[in-house]
Amino acid sequence: MPPSPETMGLQIPDLPGKAVLVTGSSTGIGAAVARGFGAQGARVAIHGHSHLEAAEEVATSIREAGGTAFVLTGDVRGADACAALVAEAHRVLGGLDVLVNNAGGVVERRPVREIDDAFYDAVLDLNARSVFACSRAALPFMEATGGAIIATTSLAARSGGGGRSVLYAASKAFVSTFTRGLAREVARHGIRVNAVAPGVIGKPNIAATTSQSRQDKAIQMTPMRRVGTVEECVGAYLYLASGNLSGFVTGQVIEVNGGLQMP
Repeated sequence: MPPSPETMGLQIPDLPGKAVLVTGSSTGIGAAVARGFGAQGARVAIHGHSHLEAAEEVATSIREAGGTAFVLTGDVRGADACAALVAEAHRVLGGLDVLVNNAGGVVERRPVREIDDAFYDAVLDLNARSVFACSRAALPFMEATGGAIIATTSLAARSGGGGRSVLYAASKAFVSTFTRGLAREVARHGIRVNAVAPGVIGKPNIAATTSQSRQDKAIQMTPMRRVGTVEECVGAYLYLASGNLSGFVTGQVIEVNGGLQMP
């Protein structure tokens, strides 16, 4: 496995002490990102909903390494819950410098003709509404001092998604476009808004939504001939959170896909 920023001991000077909320950080990319910020000396709010035990494990690993972490709960599919989550993160962390809108997922693969209104709402609420509502709630806390908002979008936002995941792809396209639009709107407040677009990443639950044959096909199409790891996504988030490294970067989507799709 390639080294991650935390295993390399890489230190970014302006991240220690930063107050960071990572939504959907009990497992997968979110958990790796939370650990990455913890290793940088940031104060991290871990968010979980369905996997609270895993969220506690992430927080414990950060604390055992000498960092500061809190576990927060909430169903980010609802706007009120998003507002409450962001407010609680601001309270426990004593501020909010970085918001990582990572919560999201395919939910289930369905062809469009089999998508009812309830499923449409479930996918859009999880992937789109959560990013909008959490970002909206964070702005009042960041407008006075500046900050960074980073969303997790997807390669699917540009490719249209794999089989039977068009609604997921469309919801992630919203995230990418919302990122660019919000970046224009809040730049004058010193708030930078960017996104990370992972490709095929070997997350713990990948088999739940992506068959092995589909993974194998993606590997064949990827110039690097493998899937990525969650740890290989972390550096992009740390870079975008650091004003020292990316102070003139806003409205951008960083692709982390092994060359599977290029501009």
